[in-house]
Amino acid sequence: MTSTAAVPPPRATYRRLSVEERRAQLLLAALGLFAHRAPDEVSLDEVAVAAGVSRPLVYRYFPGGRQQLYEAALGSAADELTLCFTEPPVGPPTERVARVLDRYLRFVDEHDTGFSALLRGGSVVETSRTSTIVDGVRRAAADEILRHLGRMGGEQPAGPRLRMMVRSWIAAVEAASLIWLDDGKRPAASELRGWLVDHLIALLAATAATDPETAAVVNDLLALETSDGPAGQLAERVIPIVAEAAHLLPAAAASD
Repeated sequence: MTSTAAVPPPRATYRRLSVEERRAQLLLAALGLFAHRAPDEVSLDEVAVAAGVSRPLVYRYFPGGRQQLYEAALGSAADELTLCFTEPPVGPPTERVARVLDRYLRFVDEHDTGFSALLRGGSVVETSRTSTIVDGVRRAAADEILRHLGRMGGEQPAGPRLRMMVRSWIAAVEAASLIWLDDGKRPAASELRGWLVDHLIALLAATAATDPETAAVVNDLLALETSDGPAGQLAERVIPIVAEAAHLLPAAAASD
């Protein structure tokens, strides 16, 4: 009877990560921690453990320490958040905005604590650079919404009233998102999304009453909407309410 030596299992192939891949790995680990913890509560040791590397290696890629790592992670998250507002110009505008908000609220849900810390500020790692990154997301989001309204670039850039209205709505979306997190993510994200789309339509209608440019935008948008879409459903709910205010019209007052 002959014996055969045990054959050792093949060794796992080790692949050295490139500089870009290693940096991306560290940012991914940091984002996972920043998503659910306030930035000033996350240590570099925790980032190193999450990434499966040594603390000196984290410092090698981010010699500025936690501040530099946080700003880089914030920039990466900002890019992802900005992409939430990118939507092909296909279909009724309000349905596009609904899809945008679905992605946005999914991001908020997945980065709840980090999202709150980011928008509320007050972190020890907050600087003018981090504020600039956050403001850049807001401006990019407003530009994308204006694009869906047909007023971004080209021969028809948005005027001051329309731009102010859209940026005010972006601020309202942020505020509603923070309240939603405070209230335990109630109501359901889909219900919040529907209310935010209604909010945008209402702001457009109110602004159109005194701003010719916005009135032209609303006229163009309504031609693209459908009866079963967000605009059509809101009109069905609101028209009966508006009818109750008929006595406020000058013609009605004069006939009394």
